[in-house]
Amino acid sequence: MHQVRVRFAPSPTGYLHIGGARTALYNWLFAKKHNGIFILRIEDTDVDRSTQESIDEILDGLRWLGITWDEGPYFQSSFISEHQKAAQHLLATGYAYKCFCTKQELDHKREQALKQKIDYKYDKTCRRLSPEDIQQREAQGIPYVIRFKVPEDDGSVVFEDLVYGRIEKKYSDIEDFVILRSDGKPLYVLSNAVDDHRDRITHVFRGQDGLANTPKQILLYQALGYSLPQFAHMSLTLDTKRAKISKRKHGEVVTVKYYKERGFLPWALCNFLALLGWSNPESREFFTREELIQAFSIEGISKSNAIFNYVPGDPKNWTDP
Repeated sequence: MHQVRVRFAPSPTGYLHIGGARTALYNWLFAKKHNGIFILRIEDTDVDRSTQESIDEILDGLRWLGITWDEGPYFQSSFISEHQKAAQHLLATGYAYKCFCTKQELDHKREQALKQKIDYKYDKTCRRLSPEDIQQREAQGIPYVIRFKVPEDDGSVVFEDLVYGRIEKKYSDIEDFVILRSDGKPLYVLSNAVDDHRDRITHVFRGQDGLANTPKQILLYQALGYSLPQFAHMSLTLDTKRAKISKRKHGEVVTVKYYKERGFLPWALCNFLALLGWSNPESREFFTREELIQAFSIEGISKSNAIFNYVPGDPKNWTDP
């Protein structure tokens, strides 16, 4: 077995919330248990929303929790040229094509699909362009994006998720997705796959909300000749009304900074976060650092969403019933 290599890859567009901290913790625990490498990668390619303040808060929060990284922090923006080269390689090898459709044309097609009450997927107009058509549009200076060619046969993307088991997505349910914008900026789905390959990631632990991207990334891995990592998608952390937690809706209480500033013990919070979606055969609730590393297992990760049972205004939030 190759050395275990995992990563936590947050986007610095806000705070480090407890859901993200739990993802980091699970990655860290898995790496520690298997004598592996835990990598921190900052996915900062959203220039308009990424801030140094957010980067600092993520790093400070992880350090305070004791979630130390073995490599990094790497910054995704430093490797954009690699992502662009990958897109050009896919274009040159016939796995991708140039799409000249305008936003107005795509919006019109989307509106028509809505009126007909059918799911909208790109209709592959530009996939059928001849080399002469493409040259003509390029000569006219018409901007284009690069789309990935999803196979058109009756096959499927099939993979074994370490938490949810066998996942299958038919090719016909995946549209030809954009991998490079008209301004040359790569999309997350491509950048993430290229970075995971470069960092030799063996296991991808991430939230269930990333599951929709996984079949697309597997197609990219295969087209680029990359070895596939193993995927483990974790259930989401919801509030008592089964809604996703967010700072906008729930306030500072969902941020790691909140607990740091109020004198909570870092490992106590880690212990709490570990049990948000993970359990052990003995139903233990309290672990030392070393005990939790030894006890942690993928088999204990729940398929059901975890509930963060904080009730605004309730004086019993931080006391025993």
